[in-house]
Amino acid sequence: MDTAQHTKELLKKVRLVELKTRGLSEHIFSGEYHSAFKGRGMTFSEVREYTPGDEVRTIDWNVTARFGHPFVKVFEEERELTVMLLADLSGSGDFGTSNLLKRELITEVCATIAFSAIKNNDKVGMILFTGRVEKFIPPKKGRSHILRIIRELIEFRPEGRDTDIAGALRYLNNVIKKRSISFLVSDLMASGYEDALKIANRRHDLVVLRTSDPREQELPNVGLVRFEDPETCELRWVDTGSRSVRNSYRAAALKHQQNTREILKRSGVDHVTISTNEGYVRPLMRLFKQREGAR
Repeated sequence: MDTAQHTKELLKKVRLVELKTRGLSEHIFSGEYHSAFKGRGMTFSEVREYTPGDEVRTIDWNVTARFGHPFVKVFEEERELTVMLLADLSGSGDFGTSNLLKRELITEVCATIAFSAIKNNDKVGMILFTGRVEKFIPPKKGRSHILRIIRELIEFRPEGRDTDIAGALRYLNNVIKKRSISFLVSDLMASGYEDALKIANRRHDLVVLRTSDPREQELPNVGLVRFEDPETCELRWVDTGSRSVRNSYRAAALKHQQNTREILKRSGVDHVTISTNEGYVRPLMRLFKQREGAR
């Protein structure tokens, strides 16, 4: 494929993702996002005359004395936030047996959050990582910036295939000094990241969106199959017709899932699982509602 054709195909993919995710952010998530992620505080806006029911502590006594009847201060939420997307582009993201690959799922959910953020006048940045930080896009506003983020999620080819979640979180803490809303979007197929989760969650409002695929929990009975580890490229023949093999696979998957849940619980981070076969709309709505209810 020549360069012009490649660019045309890429722009078409970007546009399709924009149409789908922008519509979701405008019609489904905009109100929930605003309620779930509050601004840094309240800032003074203006004064107006006192009306019954106003809190006494909001009375502006200087203006009240000047005009001879009560006035109150009006405050507005200091809305602008920085939203950081930490997207896991390790080799396991190329797996998917349902509607989407996990990487495609990551692209769509990141785009939806990004459009929800800029609709609320927030800045959005992104860290693409594998076993290393592959790319950092500083936070900015605007549609063209979000389209760049989508383009990178679709097009970027990482050098690494392994996963270092702790390294990505340390990088976040180093480059983003002010408190941000940070979304870690990963299948969490890694180890040794619990301490980094706790530290990042103290410095930022960290949310984990764990990606999954149904075949990661259950092997189908399809006979002898050659599997390739997407992160190590190791090849192995597996007899899926063996009940004991399928049971061992299921037990290992359940153990990993339970360990991951315990790590997230101990770390105190808000989290939800998004799956290639079920999508991300309902899980995100559930997450936003939970956060809104907890405030």
